[in-house]
Amino acid sequence: MNTYLTMKKQHQKEVNDFPFFFAFSNKQFDEGMAKFGLSSDDTDKIYSFGKTGGYYLRTDGDRLHEMFQRHGKEMQDAIDSDTTGEGFIFDMFNYELANHEFIITNDIEYTLEMLGITLEEYEKDARLKHGMSLAKKKQYETDGKMPREE
Repeated sequence: MNTYLTMKKQHQKEVNDFPFFFAFSNKQFDEGMAKFGLSSDDTDKIYSFGKTGGYYLRTDGDRLHEMFQRHGKEMQDAIDSDTTGEGFIFDMFNYELANHEFIITNDIEYTLEMLGITLEEYEKDARLKHGMSLAKKKQYETDGKMPREE
């Protein structure tokens, strides 16, 4: 069982269940506001995610921030608990290398960036380097196919 994928799915479910909407037209914006029980003029009651087109209620701001903070902590705790790099760290790198086409690019930077790991942090952590080495080897063995979802 891929422990990273399990966590990633749980985090995605929580995000999907969070009340927000995306709008790329006035009609979509009006529909999203209506789902919140607001009129299109109630823009003082929402926050925007910025250029992504996403919106959420101001009253949910603390809850949204807490959720993302918790997700980050859960991820860091899982990384920290992998003392060898052969468990969660391997699962994490194996999944994300495939997801970021490592087998084509032979570049780990996209994977590290997506995971919020700097090259400097990676270079200093023997567990990360070991897990990455195992994951790269696995990618070559499987020809870059995405790890199976269980």
